Amino acid sequence: MKQEYIISAFTENNIGLLNRITIVFTRRKVNIESLTVSESALKGISKFTIVVNSTKEQVTKIVQQIEKQVEVLKAFYFTVDEMIYQEVALYKVSTEALTASNQIESLVRKHNARILEITQEYTVIEKTGHNNETQAFFDDLNQFKVLQFIRSGRVAITRSPTERLSEFLKERDAALSKEEEN
Repeated sequence: MKQEYIISAFTENNIGLLNRITIVFTRRKVNIESLTVSESALKGISKFTIVVNSTKEQVTKIVQQIEKQVEVLKAFYFTVDEMIYQEVALYKVSTEALTASNQIESLVRKHNARILEITQEYTVIEKTGHNNETQAFFDDLNQFKVLQFIRSGRVAITRSPTERLSEFLKERDAALSKEEEN
């Protein structure tokens, strides 16, 4: 049964790795719904956050294929319930629409958004939340003709107190120490 999974891959930051990771999905005919790459809490390590709708079997195979890349330290997959996640959306509307009435301001308050910039021509508004929340704000705001709209990829962290990568590295270091002793 297909469901939404979040894949976290911890890697070195090397040229071409993004391409090789996305090819893993292409070969298995799995569409990437969201992809974000950023620094992780560990110096020199990047974190890929990839959202897919797939089966557990396919996701397991994809994670195994990702881990075969030399620069990948470790990859994990999670269900949505195991993660805390957000997306950021930006909306541009005309300032004239903003000043014509207080309706846009009311929508900003209703959706817990915030105004980032106001110029004579346009106003930029930011909304952080889940996809359905940022989309609902867009739908409400679009009655004033949204000029531009963009939504980021998902950023996510685990609900568990420790990062699985840290646990993996501790286990790996302990195993290496044992090998050196023998």
